[in-house]
Amino acid sequence: MLVHTGEGKGKSSSAFGMVFRAAGWGMRVCVVQFIKGQWQTGEQKAAERFDNIEWHALGDGFTWNTQNPEQDIRTSREIWEFAKRKIVSEEFDLVVLDEINYCCGYGWISGREIADFIRDQKPSWLHLVLTGRNAAVEVIEAAHTVTEMKPVKHAFAVGIKAEQGVEF
Repeated sequence: MLVHTGEGKGKSSSAFGMVFRAAGWGMRVCVVQFIKGQWQTGEQKAAERFDNIEWHALGDGFTWNTQNPEQDIRTSREIWEFAKRKIVSEEFDLVVLDEINYCCGYGWISGREIADFIRDQKPSWLHLVLTGRNAAVEVIEAAHTVTEMKPVKHAFAVGIKAEQGVEF
């Protein structure tokens, strides 16, 4: 299991690089996005060209400025149940749980629950990637590889907005 966490940019992008690398080698891949909803990204559009990538953008688009935390909790719990079914289905070689770590950081899903499920139920041959800031200590302990992205400089700080095709 791999965890991409930290305050810096590139956590999901790194995971999506793995998605396309795996798909290119014929592996069966599933992406489950916990935060992003109907906002389509270039990666999702590219994944549509592959028969061996299944992509689920299931979030409500909720953020740290949520107006309805009860709904955010309910949505993240529903997505977690869906993701668990995908993980144990034996249909995939690689599963990416994009932005699940945010759900831990907000207390919507506990790190212990995620770590216990992974230890007890994830097939040993399945490659699993978890992304997002604030990875829980328990998740980090359960992982084989953890990368923490650290910002050094970011264009947004000087007013440069995200651009289609580069950031999404």
